[in-house]
Amino acid sequence: MNVDVVIADTVAAAAARLDTAAVELRPCAPVRDLIGDSDLDAAYRVQVLVNRARMSRGSVVVGHKIGLTSTAVQQQLGVDRPDFGVLFDDMNHPSGSRVARSGFLQPRIEAEVAFVIGRDIDKTIDEFEAVSFIEYGSAALEIVDSRISAWNISITDTIADNASSGAFVLGNQKVDIADLDLPAVRMTLLQDGSQVSAGTGKDCLGNPLAALAWLSNTTLLLGNPIRAGEVVLSGALGPMVTVDSGSHYSADITGIGSVDIQFSDDEGGLP
Repeated sequence: MNVDVVIADTVAAAAARLDTAAVELRPCAPVRDLIGDSDLDAAYRVQVLVNRARMSRGSVVVGHKIGLTSTAVQQQLGVDRPDFGVLFDDMNHPSGSRVARSGFLQPRIEAEVAFVIGRDIDKTIDEFEAVSFIEYGSAALEIVDSRISAWNISITDTIADNASSGAFVLGNQKVDIADLDLPAVRMTLLQDGSQVSAGTGKDCLGNPLAALAWLSNTTLLLGNPIRAGEVVLSGALGPMVTVDSGSHYSADITGIGSVDIQFSDDEGGLP
């Protein structure tokens, strides 16, 4: 049998497994049994198919997320490099909103710096050039979620699973980040008023702008440049925390602002 056909079949099978898990809200087995635990190209091919399936049901791409930028998070998940995924319009929840814990499989939450892009990034950039492409920054919460049972993931599992994307919340403050020392900003994440995570901008690949440059250069190489108006979640500033039903989570990032969300399992929540 043609090797390319075999690879295409395994990629399609992995995508179908993850998409079924997402639709049925039922965790599945890892997909590394199909694509291996080191073939990043195959993992991103799976991600493309998973995201196409979601778009076929009406979801619209509004940006990207960078994952695994924090050493603490890499250690939590047993991986050693960043990855990226796609953000959809129906992942976006306003700060202060109430969302249903039951709309996720096994969510965790982390705080980070978000960027809204002001113009297309159509060339290779470094962290110093990245700032000129940003319209504004804001504090953000990302709800990461894995379709893989018990978060039993390798790097290929999480990439295939759209970088374990779940949802995101942007703070209401829109700040000009040009004069901010982003590596020095401090993040504090509270659960019901008690601190559960903390970190600094330096914990995100040394600088959230370095994360943006990495993402932009990577997606440009793949023929999918970052566009004006897109949201970019630059990556966690500290360890992620398991989401508990009924809990309120709030984060503050010095110089950038605050953001919060309430989880519940009642019918008033939004999945």
